[in-house]
Amino acid sequence: MSLSTDRILTTHVGSLPRSLKLQEANAARKAGTLDEADFQSTLADEVKQVVAKQVETGIDIVNDGEYGHAMTQAVDYGAWWTYSFARTGGLELVKDGNPANEVHRSTPGNLKYTTFGDRRDWTKFRDFYTSEIDTGNDPDSAFPVATSEISYIGQDAVASDVRNLKAGIEAAGASAGFVAALSPGSAARVGNKHYASDKDFQFAWAEVLREEYKAITDAGLTLQIDDPSISEGWDQINPEPSVEDYLAFIKTSVDALNYALEGIPEDQVRFHLCWGSWHGPHTTDLEFKYLADTLPSINARGYTFEAANARHAHEWKVWENLTLPEGKYIVPGVVSHSTNVVEHPELVAQRIEQFASVVGKENVVASTDCGLGGRLHEDIAWAKLSALTEGARIASERLFS
Repeated sequence: MSLSTDRILTTHVGSLPRSLKLQEANAARKAGTLDEADFQSTLADEVKQVVAKQVETGIDIVNDGEYGHAMTQAVDYGAWWTYSFARTGGLELVKDGNPANEVHRSTPGNLKYTTFGDRRDWTKFRDFYTSEIDTGNDPDSAFPVATSEISYIGQDAVASDVRNLKAGIEAAGASAGFVAALSPGSAARVGNKHYASDKDFQFAWAEVLREEYKAITDAGLTLQIDDPSISEGWDQINPEPSVEDYLAFIKTSVDALNYALEGIPEDQVRFHLCWGSWHGPHTTDLEFKYLADTLPSINARGYTFEAANARHAHEWKVWENLTLPEGKYIVPGVVSHSTNVVEHPELVAQRIEQFASVVGKENVVASTDCGLGGRLHEDIAWAKLSALTEGARIASERLFS
């Protein structure tokens, strides 16, 4: 992907609100009441429309809205992850002995994820989370578990992602596009009853996901790796570990990802870091300064991260003491998915200028904190993207004049 030398480019993290028509089509397909050809026709048309709307809004680096990652309702915090279940062989839905319900307590040097509902912020604010947000920790629910060797079976699905986005780009006249895909570390959060170790399981996922990565990049598109496990996992280890133990713990995830990316051009890869997309209190997020050295070790050219939400907006100053490797660029979030308040374009411009002051204006692409689809009403999501592009225009006038 080529960066601009005369203005601040804009993009977003991936997920965009799905129309009611697409939600209903996904539900009908799941129920077996919609013909596959009719579904694909609807999906292609919806992607074309969402690409056109991004271009109309002023977004430079567009995507398919992650419309190939099925959602059957307006609010869905997990489609970025659950889409992979249907694209992977060797998984079975398990109810008895559901590993999602196993509560683990870690010890130094032996860290383990606990259940989602047992994470430290969710226990600290138990009343809020049990009354306001579904933890998804239903003991009677089925959960995907690897019961045999896993394999990639999503060839048709990723081909559809690529085909629909490229058609949308051509129709709308967009200049660049990206497709989001799961990281091995996050994919390995499903249950494992086949592989001998967590490391073996993550590298098995690396082998599987490499095929999806190559399908995206071989088509000339940018690959965005979604990997909240790098940062979000900190809150899901109980009791709180030392930073040193945690950084050692996530090194396997980084190594597995770099293994999956071998042979893929670095300039076609960007990596997304986040602390969790749900609307709720975050007080145990790992500070960005502890992850700053991990990011450049990932074989990507661009790094996207949350920088607008109330827990992380101050951390732009961390970059004052960092050296961005030559040829790399950052994609900070300058509007947030975590609030319904639409940012003023002047605030967006100021945030962009803060990052430009510490890494150079040519190395900044303005973005959102995380995906907007499934988290915000569509009117709010598009208003935020408009504020993003207007803020980038304001910042560009001041930075490049």
